[in-house]
Amino acid sequence: MDQIEIEIIRKEISRWMSSKQRRSQLDGVRYYNGRHDILMRKREAIGQDGKPTEITNLPNNKVVDNQFKKLVDQKVNYLLGKPFVFEGDDKEYIKKIKSVFGKKVRRMMKNACRETLLCGICWLFPYYSSSTGEFLFKLFPGCDVLPFWEDDEHTHVKRAVRLYNEKIYEGTEPKIIEKAEVYDSDGVWVFTLDGGTLKPDPGSPHPYAHLGETALNWQRIPLIPIKYNDETPLLENVRSLQDGINLMISDFENNLQEDARNTIIVLKNYDGENLGEFRRNLATYGAVKVRSDGESRGGVDTLQVTVNADNYKAILDIFKKAIIENGKGFDSKSDRLGTNPNQMNIQSMYSDIDLDANGMETEMQASFDDMLWFVNCHLANTGKGNYFDEPVDIIFNRDILINESQVIEDIKNSVGILSKKTLVAQHPYVDDIEEELKRIKEEEQEEYMDYNAFGDK
Repeated sequence: MDQIEIEIIRKEISRWMSSKQRRSQLDGVRYYNGRHDILMRKREAIGQDGKPTEITNLPNNKVVDNQFKKLVDQKVNYLLGKPFVFEGDDKEYIKKIKSVFGKKVRRMMKNACRETLLCGICWLFPYYSSSTGEFLFKLFPGCDVLPFWEDDEHTHVKRAVRLYNEKIYEGTEPKIIEKAEVYDSDGVWVFTLDGGTLKPDPGSPHPYAHLGETALNWQRIPLIPIKYNDETPLLENVRSLQDGINLMISDFENNLQEDARNTIIVLKNYDGENLGEFRRNLATYGAVKVRSDGESRGGVDTLQVTVNADNYKAILDIFKKAIIENGKGFDSKSDRLGTNPNQMNIQSMYSDIDLDANGMETEMQASFDDMLWFVNCHLANTGKGNYFDEPVDIIFNRDILINESQVIEDIKNSVGILSKKTLVAQHPYVDDIEEELKRIKEEEQEEYMDYNAFGDK
């Protein structure tokens, strides 16, 4: 990589770090973790100069009701709450795929789905563990990776930059330095970001992987994108609604706390020097001294605005329904489940999230195809067979609430009309179709053997 290319990458990194796209990605992560804009709110009023002035002597509650996090977790668990299943004609190949997609990778896929919703995109990096030699995938959040796409459809990456922090020690003092990894067809170029410049580390480019003592470089850039909503974070659809929910609850609490000791007070013949002293006496003793001069009688009156809790409740209900609709989630407390929870009502409740899950599943299917290409390379590299032309289907078992009794009754009524495999696949108690069919076959063989043994007697 020559100096001109390094300078181009440096400028692209600088533009990207301050771009609206990356700020949106970072905001998605921030909101999911509960750090909402309401936490930075100040109570203000018009000052003497006609400009807003911060007021510090009034309640300023900052309540976060994180409906956005609930929405993200709903979508993740709806699509990947249950194990996904691989199906294919070559059972030995399916067995080898399952050994790669173990519990670690399945957990990583759930995390990847969450990061996709937060940032609009995330990245998977195939690698070999340096300690165990195990073939794994690593997750990179979308806000850490700057891609250089080959096409306008954003399907092929010709180069990518990953930013991360590394802790080093200068003597006994820890220090954080910024690093940048550039992925291209030659391997991994490692740079240190120092004062806005890119300083290459010795030994670059490094090979992508080591299998034993053998250095490996993939034929593709080993970064697999998983996208959501045309790479637009979910927060973009619901941010104003989430902020509105936080604001309504915070303002409601503020208004409840503005009692007679810190609301508008009308003084008549106050027996004191200034208003500050009056406030102090009221807060300390709960009483103040007033006087009467002739016909002018002293007293203390308050002007209060009655807080109508029903108004706040009505607005909150509107906001919470709107955030579910705009975020394409589902209302787990829907009235449709209370009176007549039949399968049609349940499907109606899940219609929006199911529609969104269809798009997410389409993107994940494409990502799984890319992942399987690297898995096939791994199997070939380790002498476990050539499976590049072997078709595989990935089945997502969505975690949808169902009327199990109705489904089981429908399955019983379909015996003799549909194949046993189709019926088993639809049964709500079955996670692994092939394993369940194997068990059924073993039980049928045992029953047959018992029957023959009984007949011989």
